[in-house]
Amino acid sequence: MTNTQLSLHPMKKIRIAKVTLNVGAGKNEELLKKGLILFQKLVPQTPVKTFTKKRIPGWGLRPGLAIGGKVTVRKNAEALLRRLLVAKENILNASNFDTEGNFSFGVPEYIDIQGLDYDPELKILGLEVAVTLERPGFRLKRRKVRSSPVGKSHRITKDESIAFVRLMGVEVQ
Repeated sequence: MTNTQLSLHPMKKIRIAKVTLNVGAGKNEELLKKGLILFQKLVPQTPVKTFTKKRIPGWGLRPGLAIGGKVTVRKNAEALLRRLLVAKENILNASNFDTEGNFSFGVPEYIDIQGLDYDPELKILGLEVAVTLERPGFRLKRRKVRSSPVGKSHRITKDESIAFVRLMGVEVQ
């Protein structure tokens, strides 16, 4: 399907559903605190900690141990995504995209993000970005009453998500 066909029907238009930011810290409590501070500087939402569910003795993990932080942005997600893509110099790999039309990438240093200056307290810290794309009608799979799967022809393919990102001015290699 070409971009001109996508723009013809309003139900085929792709939009950004959410942008999820993640920092994995492992057992390092200091790194986790720095990651949560970074999220507070970057977005207005309050970040949450992620906890382990399994015991992995080799890694020193036990259930209930805080090992990371995340924040999900739904409002103004496109503006945030543009800032994060500039940190990646508007270049993504084709391997960053999955078969369901979502994509993710990592930002190695937060100082590359527009609007953030170096903080000696945070030092050098990176984060992971996951972007979820959807079309109108994807609410079918999330609603409480009579939920149903999204049809195969309405799902977003890898090629369609790459075309969507290229319309934003991002080069995909």
